[in-house]
Amino acid sequence: MSPWISALSDLFLLAIGLMVLLVIIVFVRDITQTRDAVLRNYPVIGHFRYIFSSLGEFFRQYFFAMDREELPFNRAQRQWIERASRDKSTSIAFGSTRSMDYPGTPIFENAAFPPLEQDNLPSATVVIGEGYCQQPYAASSLINVSAMSYGAISRPAILALSKGVRTAGCWLNTGEGGLSPYHLEGGADIVFQFGTAKYGVRDENGELSEEKIKTIAALDQVKMIEIKLSQGAKPGKGGILPATKVTEEISKIRGIPMGSPSLSPNRHLDVSNVDELLDLISKVKSASEIPVGFKTVIGSMDWLDELFEKIKQRGLDSAPDFLTIDSGDGGTGAAPMSLMDHVGLTINESLPLVVDALIKHGLRQRIKVITSGKLVNPAGVAWALCCGADFVNSARGFMFALGCIQSLKCNKNTCPTGITTHDKRLQRGLNPEDKAVKVANYVSQINHAVETIAHSCGVAEPRALRRHHVRLVQSSGHSVRLSELHPQPG
Repeated sequence: MSPWISALSDLFLLAIGLMVLLVIIVFVRDITQTRDAVLRNYPVIGHFRYIFSSLGEFFRQYFFAMDREELPFNRAQRQWIERASRDKSTSIAFGSTRSMDYPGTPIFENAAFPPLEQDNLPSATVVIGEGYCQQPYAASSLINVSAMSYGAISRPAILALSKGVRTAGCWLNTGEGGLSPYHLEGGADIVFQFGTAKYGVRDENGELSEEKIKTIAALDQVKMIEIKLSQGAKPGKGGILPATKVTEEISKIRGIPMGSPSLSPNRHLDVSNVDELLDLISKVKSASEIPVGFKTVIGSMDWLDELFEKIKQRGLDSAPDFLTIDSGDGGTGAAPMSLMDHVGLTINESLPLVVDALIKHGLRQRIKVITSGKLVNPAGVAWALCCGADFVNSARGFMFALGCIQSLKCNKNTCPTGITTHDKRLQRGLNPEDKAVKVANYVSQINHAVETIAHSCGVAEPRALRRHHVRLVQSSGHSVRLSELHPQPG
């Protein structure tokens, strides 16, 4: 026998011996521990249960789930975004894989005589804050980037969004984590958001600094300011950034200690009623001179009715320039499951209610409506326009455009695509220049697809869509016009 074969044989026997020793050690440890009943009763082989459980998400996503089955976003939705972001055809063949009689499915009413191509118009421009602030903001893109903080997502992800948004002509919301250099570097129009901890605009005591508001609003790229009251994934609870994501740079931007989790209060300490909310809006508008609004998820409508009545008493100058309505099934990097699963109305229910309340109080023309919450494909955006929204915001749609594979690791700093991690090794896979092109393509494709739906419904441009243009499938399998389910006041 040659020396090489003899050496390999010895190594093989050594490996077998080490494996047997390892199995014995694991067996003894499992059978003597008392914390886990499965491992105590089934030593060694019980570990396979946990291995298969951890791999279950992977197997379901790639092998077992049908195209329309996965949650929170199914394969068909993700593949549309992937093809759109690569500027490839989003056409399909043979027939739809979507069940057309599933309750809640939107079905748009096609017109018998739709407008000809030469009669179609680009999406109308909407001016926010016109007549009520010194620097109103004119925007036309139907879809824009929803709030995603630097910290929750990575530096290259922010850079890619900023560069792509500038090309696409929409806006980028900073999220509540403050304004980073990377938001500005790409040249995007910025909606600056601050939340209950007032990151980026807080003084040494953690209170709102009007001087910092003025400094941020003075930047040419900052077009609007959004006050976050709550978000759909965790209404009633402030933002959560795990300690592993609080780097030295993020601690400086937010004004918080490094290495500690970033936990925002569950509401603004200086806002406990609608009067104080209007006072805060007035303070921020006075300091910034740009449009100011707030973001919230809807539970009860009572407080909004009270707010709208108070605005009528104070005068239209006191009103927010826009409302951002988030959905109870919205997403986030980290949130308690009990809140994510069970608290807050979905956008399907809350958006028509808010629009109707604005109409009832005579404020619809004064206050623009932005909506968000799983509206990542053209039909969702078109439905929101039918309900009365002026704009749609999306976070996860743009994450998919950046390359998100829905690995559900956003809160663990181990995102395999580099989007929600600060691990430099994992960030290497996300090239901002390449992903910026995909972001711009996604915006272009979704705007074009919504225009196509609008033209099929017989209107020249998407913002002419109304509730009678869409039907919703009921539990009986029959569809009913949205205008019958939610008739607008007047």
